[in-house]
Amino acid sequence: MPRKILVCDDERHIVRLIQVNLERNGYTVVTAFDGKEGLEKIRAEKPDCCVLDVMMPYMDGFEVLKSLRRDPETENLPVIMLTAKAQDKDVFEGYHYGADMYLTKPFNPMELVTFVKRITDGADPNGGGGSKRYDL
Repeated sequence: MPRKILVCDDERHIVRLIQVNLERNGYTVVTAFDGKEGLEKIRAEKPDCCVLDVMMPYMDGFEVLKSLRRDPETENLPVIMLTAKAQDKDVFEGYHYGADMYLTKPFNPMELVTFVKRITDGADPNGGGGSKRYDL
């Protein structure tokens, strides 16, 4: 069965670009266009990995990530942050809240596919990739 990836970004052209590249590589893709919708679809669709923007309406990506990590059902869901927020403090915040990978825009779609493959191939089929969070 193909791995399911949720892509959540408010920029529809970015979502479509990622969707096309992941589908060409055999993934099933679920899309969302704001943080609230993304969180709802993660809970309903149970994806194997999530590609998540930070700056989105209703709920930003960091809030979505924190919510995922607080929920026992999603605490180990692999999350790749894909965002224009590229300052050191933003990257640090993403990893601090439990992101498995933090990529900045502009990005190479095939690089993202490679990271998704790496994360999902190493994922535990019973519960995710096992993010590590650090208390500082």
